[in-house]
Amino acid sequence: MQIRRGKAEEIDKIMRIYEQARAFMRKNGNATQWDKGYPSRELILKEIEQGCQYVCEEEEAIVAVFSLCGGPDPTYEKIWDGQWLNQSPYHVLHRLASSGERKGAGMFCLQWSIEQSEEIRVDTHEANLPMQRLLEKNGFVKCGKIQVADGTERIAFQLKKQFVSEKNSRQVEMWGFECE
Repeated sequence: MQIRRGKAEEIDKIMRIYEQARAFMRKNGNATQWDKGYPSRELILKEIEQGCQYVCEEEEAIVAVFSLCGGPDPTYEKIWDGQWLNQSPYHVLHRLASSGERKGAGMFCLQWSIEQSEEIRVDTHEANLPMQRLLEKNGFVKCGKIQVADGTERIAFQLKKQFVSEKNSRQVEMWGFECE
């Protein structure tokens, strides 16, 4: 698998991945995240233009999509029931979605994102248990709750590479960075 920036001419393929992800979430008890056509075609095209929409390919087929943008993100200004690990500059991972056709594509995208930034913040719906497990398995820490643009709550996570625990030391070696 490989990661590269998405292209405007791939918008239909990218949106199809998001449709498949929405169907998976509905089937698995997450009926309200990404409703009402979220993410919109316009949002994804804007992120493609900004250079922060990525695709994961295998054998020239797109198997996963996500956004990795530089912060700060206004969504993360207010946090409650906890706090961020620090106020250092960070990247934001949004809308990680897999076609479901390639096992491990989500993990691959997450690990690639971790290689790109010292600090990452991400949020997910309380019913999105697969994403929560993926984040926690990769050293992300639950920091509290935030509110997204549609007014709903999300669980906020942050990864700071120096906080990756001993149980993840094998993954640390694979990612090629050192922890303090």
